[in-house]
Amino acid sequence: MKCALVTGGSRGIGRAVCYKLALMGYYVLVNYKSNETEALHTLSTIKENGGDGEIIRFDVAEKEDIRAVLGTWIETNTEKYIEVLVNNAGIKDDTLMMWMKDEQWDSVLKTSLDGFFYVTQMVLNGMLVKKYGRIINVVSLSGLKGLPGQVNYSAAKAGVIGATKALAQEIARRGVTVNAVAPGFIKTDMTEGLDEKELKSMIPIKRFGTAEEVAHAVGFLASPEASYITAEVLSVNGGLYS
Repeated sequence: MKCALVTGGSRGIGRAVCYKLALMGYYVLVNYKSNETEALHTLSTIKENGGDGEIIRFDVAEKEDIRAVLGTWIETNTEKYIEVLVNNAGIKDDTLMMWMKDEQWDSVLKTSLDGFFYVTQMVLNGMLVKKYGRIINVVSLSGLKGLPGQVNYSAAKAGVIGATKALAQEIARRGVTVNAVAPGFIKTDMTEGLDEKELKSMIPIKRFGTAEEVAHAVGFLASPEASYITAEVLSVNGGLYS
């Protein structure tokens, strides 16, 4: 059975990506850290629309948790194969660098960078053996241009962009592609506190994007038709930055 693992899949962009991959025929592993209610809601909607999957709880910022939970799942589910990995989990903790606490730096980088490394390393061998796979990393406009107040978040996402390009070159000959999607201002929980009226005036399309629009981009990169695209960063930002 071909599976797709989406980290941070219980809400926002992650939830929309889960729905998209389920429609593409994948058995979806909905990863979550703490909000089981939302993860179950995502899963129930997938099933209501004819798809299938399961929830899987682990903290992407904790390598031992990843190895214990995801490693055990891979070992025990020998009839299932993770063909698509979407590293979506991420957190923000914004403040100016002069006031940034150690834990604000550590937690943001661990979630994005450590999460990418340890989750991807865990599923990569299966893809290499099958000589097929799709890895899509959800990064950010912040990782491309940097945003004030987000030194930690910008550094984390820029790091994942660099890792995307490097890993893509390592494994391209084995039929595994590695790409990133960089959303701009998207209507999710993470942007609820922003002044949408003011910010959308800066965006050529004059609106925030939707999680579904990001999920559509992820779905394209996850498809067989995207087999000659790797090491790329696809911006989904309404023309705000290129």
